[in-house]
Amino acid sequence: MDKHEVENDLRLVEQAQSGDVEAVGSLFDKHYRSMFRYFYARVGQRQQAEDLAGELFTRMVHHLPSFQPTGVPFRAWLFRIAYNLTMDHFRVANGKELAPLEQARTVAQPEQSPVRQVEQQMTSETLLETLETLVPDQRQVIILRFLVGLSLQETADVMERTLSAVKAMQHRGLKTMRATLAQVEL
Repeated sequence: MDKHEVENDLRLVEQAQSGDVEAVGSLFDKHYRSMFRYFYARVGQRQQAEDLAGELFTRMVHHLPSFQPTGVPFRAWLFRIAYNLTMDHFRVANGKELAPLEQARTVAQPEQSPVRQVEQQMTSETLLETLETLVPDQRQVIILRFLVGLSLQETADVMERTLSAVKAMQHRGLKTMRATLAQVEL
């Protein structure tokens, strides 16, 4: 996320804090897709992901008046809420993940050929099986970095870890995934 986008978010937040409903809508429109992708990757069910994304934006509106710029991008603040909401969701489900990332499936695009849909499904299954080999923090880093598209710094902000810790988790996670994929190809 570039400096202009961060500044634009802060401007929208200030407007929303002043009661501008359109600014709240703009924040929703701008961040909904990445938040939905995050939830879908975590819970693996479209309806639950939509429900969690809706709850996230309800919480955003509720907590927006107390938001203070601290140098952390607004998007990282949203992902932190999303992370906490996901953990709350799993705790309510008796402490176990009902449909974890490992069971998430890519939704086929209707305009894709059947062959492309099967190839995409096989790739998704391989990726998800490979992600199973990671410890939870490594999996979280990989999801935030490569499925959601956060920067290293944004990922560190969301996870409340140092930049070097996130780099190390990413390195170890990718190394584990490479080794697992090498075994699958044999």
